[in-house]
Amino acid sequence: MNNKGLFDAGGRIEPPGSEAGDKPHFHGHRERLRERFRKGGPDALADYELLELLLFRTIPRRDTKGLAKELLARFGSFAEVLSANPDRLTEVKGIKAQTATDLALVHAASIRLLRDRMRDKPIFSSGSAVLDYCRSAMAFAEKEQFRILFLDKKNALIADEVQQTGTVDHTPVYPREVIKRALELGSTAIILVHNHPSGDPTPSRADIEMTRTIADAGKPLGVLVHDHIIVGRQGHASFRTLRLI
Repeated sequence: MNNKGLFDAGGRIEPPGSEAGDKPHFHGHRERLRERFRKGGPDALADYELLELLLFRTIPRRDTKGLAKELLARFGSFAEVLSANPDRLTEVKGIKAQTATDLALVHAASIRLLRDRMRDKPIFSSGSAVLDYCRSAMAFAEKEQFRILFLDKKNALIADEVQQTGTVDHTPVYPREVIKRALELGSTAIILVHNHPSGDPTPSRADIEMTRTIADAGKPLGVLVHDHIIVGRQGHASFRTLRLI
């Protein structure tokens, strides 16, 4: 009889050379990581270890330490792995569509959490929350996006919308449409946000001119541009801080 593997109690085939009920060598490592996380929280783990914990949930039958390190090496950071396009993730050997989707879900959940921190209070009382949200949502995107945060009279968030998605270095923006949408929502102030996929958040001349055009269009209609924030891998730039508004 050719013994290609043994059946366990549930009818599953065990790997060749193992006995039914044996656990793979990495199970002990996984439990030790979980225990460190339970006792010390995320700060007790390196980035690759935290990524391992995520991969455990979606790749249960493989040692994922090497895979976690490979993902970080390819994409650059923990945030960039979670923000990566699923199609690019599946280019890495060992990452299938389900795993890429699971990582995208974690990223989406983190963005939703950060956005909820801005709600129901004046936006300027949570400046760091606004910046954290913008960076998480857009800083590592591969194409430019133009986002608008619509505020009410108390500067609380009414809506958050991506108006346009462009190329790696350009997004078309239509000032009249921006102000029209603000009036539709009953918004009296807006914060413009876009990303620079190049990584450098320094405003271009076109960014400055576009911002002033929107501000000039909104002012007589009672819609103020509070700020324009540019995010990228290398940081962020605020037009208000730079005195460009």
